Amino acid sequence: QVQLVESGGGLVQAGGSLILSCTASGRTFNRYATGWFRQAPGKEREFVGALTWNGSTIYYADSVKGRFTISRDNAKTMVYLQINSLKPEDTAVYYCAAASRIVVVPTPTLTGVHYWGQGTQVTVSS
Repeated sequence: QVQLVESGGGLVQAGGSLILSCTASGRTFNRYATGWFRQAPGKEREFVGALTWNGSTIYYADSVKGRFTISRDNAKTMVYLQINSLKPEDTAVYYCAAASRIVVVPTPTLTGVHYWGQGTQVTVSS
């Protein structure tokens, strides 16, 4: 069993930066690919980015490439999402996820998500 708890969200002005953290508990955390999704009001949850269990390969949604950086520290069982140059359209609830694997066709995403966090709200003001 793995539990995921996100933190670090908040209200930020456009152009600012945030670092979201996902704290994982459970001995099997290091077996999973992990990543982030987000869900804006009135929209479906969308993939943001993910990395393999050892962090050796990282994938991002095209919409966030160049501004978002995902990393993980297996020793601390933590996953991070650094967001730079925030835009109002980045406003969403951000969710951490642990999954079986990452698929890259037709576009990258996590598949076989076993665990979700409760989400952390990011609001970007213009």
